[in-house]
Formats: sequence, C-alpha cells, structure tokens
Amino acid sequence: MQFDLAIIGAGPAGLSMVRALAGSGLRIALVEQQAAAALADPAFDGREIALSQRSLRLMRESGLLDRIPADQVFPLENAAVFNGDTPRPMRVLPLRGQDALGALAANHLIRRAAWDAVQGQDGLTLLDQTRLSSARYVDDGVEIGLVPSDPASGVAPRTLQTRLLIAADSRFSDTRRLMGIGADSHDFGKTMLVCRMHHEQQHHHTAWEWFGHGQTLALLPLSEHLSSVVLTLPQREMQALLALPDDAFEQDIARRFQHRLGEMRRAGSRHSYPLVGVYAQRFAAARFALIGDAAVGMHPVTAHGFNFGLHSVDLLSREILGAVRAGGDIAAPERLQRYAQAHRRATWPLYMATQAIATLYTNDSGPARLVRRLALDASSRIAPLRLAIAAALSEDGLSLRGLLPPALRSPVRV
Repeated sequence: MQFDLAIIGAGPAGLSMVRALAGSGLRIALVEQQAAAALADPAFDGREIALSQRSLRLMRESGLLDRIPADQVFPLENAAVFNGDTPRPMRVLPLRGQDALGALAANHLIRRAAWDAVQGQDGLTLLDQTRLSSARYVDDGVEIGLVPSDPASGVAPRTLQTRLLIAADSRFSDTRRLMGIGADSHDFGKTMLVCRMHHEQQHHHTAWEWFGHGQTLALLPLSEHLSSVVLTLPQREMQALLALPDDAFEQDIARRFQHRLGEMRRAGSRHSYPLVGVYAQRFAAARFALIGDAAVGMHPVTAHGFNFGLHSVDLLSREILGAVRAGGDIAAPERLQRYAQAHRRATWPLYMATQAIATLYTNDSGPARLVRRLALDASSRIAPLRLAIAAALSEDGLSLRGLLPPALRSPVRV
C-alpha cells in the first residue's frame, strides 16, 4: 500500500490535518485505534475547549465551525483571575478591535465536526481499529507496520509505505517514541475534575481562573446560568470528592466557589484527568513530523491545547501544500525544519510561562502567596502586562516572548 502521507491518530488534530489537505490530490492514510463508529459519534468527555480568535477563523475556513450547532458555541467575552480570598480579580479584556477573547465548544462536538468534515474526501483511506507497530526508513519514504488494536476485531496486519509520517496520537505518543524523539514532561501530581454545573447567578460570559489555597478553580462560561467547572486537587482529595453523592458534591463545589454563583446543581457527568505537561524535544525528523498534543501537551490553565494543535496543522499543511503546488517533495527537510522552527517559536514562550504559572500558583507556601499576589497586582496595574496576557489568551504565545528571560526565548532544538 503506497501513500503520500500517513497520519497516526484520528483525534481533532489528525482529522483537521486531513481536512486542511482536501483537494490536494494527496493519498492519505489515517490510522486510528478506535473503530469508525466511535469516531463518528464521540462520547461527551466533560471537556470544553477554549477557542482563540485565530482558531475560530481556521475552523470557519475549513468548514468545521459550521458543523457545530450555533447554540453550542458560547462566547468567551473576558476573563477574571482571582488569587486566594482577594475580592478584586485581575480583569483580562479582548484586544482592540475584538469583541471577545474567543469562544467555547465541547470537545466531543469538535471531534464530531472534524469527522464529518472529512467524510467522502478524495484520496483518504481510514484504517481504523489499527495501531502502529513498526517503522523503518526506505528509499524516499517510511515503511510502517500496522497491527489490530484489538485482536478480536478481525483486522489483518498490514504494511504500507508513505512519503511523510505524521504523529497526532496524543501527548503520550507511541509514534513519537518509535521514531526516536523524546519529550520533556512534567507531572504536576494533581488531578483535574471537569463537570457542567447550573448556577443561580449569571457569569456574564466571563471565564474565571481562581488560584485558591490548596486548590485551583476555573469557570468556563456556557449559557448564562450554565458553566463548566474545572477543579484541580491532589489525587487523594479528588478521589474523595468524586465519591460524594450528588447533593454533597453540589454543596462542596458551591462552597469552593464561596457561593459567588449561588446554589449550584450538577448538569452533566463528572470526569477526571491527570495533569501532565509534555513538550517534544523535536517537532520534525527525516520524513516525520509531530502535530497536536504529540508536539505540545499543555497544562490546561491557559486553555491553549487545541489552539496550538490547530496552529501546528495550519503551519505544516501550508508547507505540504506549497510543495504540492511547486511539484516538490512534501517531506523536504527544509520544509519540515521551517515548520518545526515556526511552531516552536509560537509555543515555547507560552508553554514555559504556563509551567511557571502552574508551579507558582499551586504552591501554598507563604513566600509563594506573596509573590503571586504581587504578580497579579502588577499585571492589573501595568498596561503592557495586561496586553500580553490578553494577547496570549486570544492568540498564541508570540506576545510573551519579550517577557521571558533571553535564555528561554529560543530553545536550541528545532
């Protein structure tokens, strides 16, 4: 089986890459461990995705946004950052000329829209219930071995050759490891709970980030009396919270929000996820590239995981389409290198800033509390800092480069 591209992983990043290459004439193999039926109708997983203005534009251009019901895309007009028991949060407003920081949409709806968008696409072959087992370089390409992800599925092992191999198989990418690329990971030792909640008071389409003592809370505004609550706790405390009956759970969440939203009632299932940040040591190698979480797996405090995934898709697809138009090699080293450098410049500053924020604001020591109070106060008073934070929330990490020490602005590896 001969292909121009093989994409490992049919999550939002992998499917978005397929869609970005529609009409290119390329033969694409999409390899996914799940069955096609699960891809077509993904289950609700509790996660709400904050979409920057750039991501909304890219999704609109690719036809993904139109495939999400309009009443399920919620405006994110501004944000408030609380520290401890302070009554006055730092306010983050949209950049000049924008009416909102972005929007929110459920992860499963984005996945379904991306799946729908690629149905019937010329040149696409889906190899579902299949996983990558081997890879080796051959003349002008990569030969990969595929085996069934479930031995009972009846899927036969097979081998295919591709000119370019793309990993889009999560922050714990087996493909990345198989191709010999390591990743710098940080386990924050915490667990994140996500759950939709009804509440008495309106949120006014404002996202909250609340760095409390012993916990981190976030509120992602959906409809006016409905939000997604995100709570970060040590695993042992999270287990006790997840075991509570509904009444006790609702009372506990309202208490954690200091009843600022009034009574709160569960409006969906509870879901928990470990908090691990991952940054690949390289984004490209010979005839190989990383996109999505396989390249950068963000801590959710800045809500940029899928935004960076779309950024990687946009950059790499432009290089591939440029090669197609020029009649050149879609895996030319200079094109993959250019993609890797551009994506690293955009993601590294915000990744590092996010790591620092997550570390500082989950440290409850006296000095740490003082430093973060001073930092939030400075951010509230100094216009350039407020502007940088707003730009980071609404676009990408490039605006934060000037705030990092010179040694951290440009990593050596590309």
